[in-house]
Amino acid sequence: MTLRDRIIQVEARIEAAVRSNGRRREEITLIAVSKKFPASAMREAYGLGLRTFGENYVQEFADKQPELVDMPEAAYHLIGHLQSNKARVAAELFGVVQTVDSVKLARRLNENATGPLEVMIEVKLSPEDSKSGSAAEDLPGLMEAVQACPRLRLTGLMTMPPWSADPAETRPYFRELAALARRHGLPKLSMGMSHDFEAAIEEGATHIRVGTAIFGARPKP
Repeated sequence: MTLRDRIIQVEARIEAAVRSNGRRREEITLIAVSKKFPASAMREAYGLGLRTFGENYVQEFADKQPELVDMPEAAYHLIGHLQSNKARVAAELFGVVQTVDSVKLARRLNENATGPLEVMIEVKLSPEDSKSGSAAEDLPGLMEAVQACPRLRLTGLMTMPPWSADPAETRPYFRELAALARRHGLPKLSMGMSHDFEAAIEEGATHIRVGTAIFGARPKP
């Protein structure tokens, strides 16, 4: 399949999911996860109408960014774990940081942002040690700290459930994140990937992070 074919297929899946749940297509932001793919692939996707890209690694995106300067409508989200010592570069490169998970990181981003920076808090709902994020019980304190940072604009929550090919296995995590967002009055929910974003949309996702279904299998090192 070509990139165009895959984008059409993903859009059809999104349309079917929103129709079956009484939602509208414009409620869903499709984030094309471009990690490990070259800038040329992002440029092709942009030419086919995609506007929002997700990157996992600050340095990888820093290397690609000079080739993307003539994509004025593109928006870039950091969706990977961010160490506080890379906050300065991240604040310069990204319009949205989805993975704030500590007071220290929030304050570093605030110190280095040159203007309003949209952020989401990553919540760790999975028991896996490999997953990052704030514990759900720590969310009120972290929200308070983020909201005290004048250059940060807190808009929502994101999570990364344990990987499963079965969307029924990840759905409970989506439902729990949606409940947390409602409880704390946050409008945006980043959840769902290539294999399970329909379930995420059903549970209230506003942002879905889709890589393989758009770009294909990631290139091997």
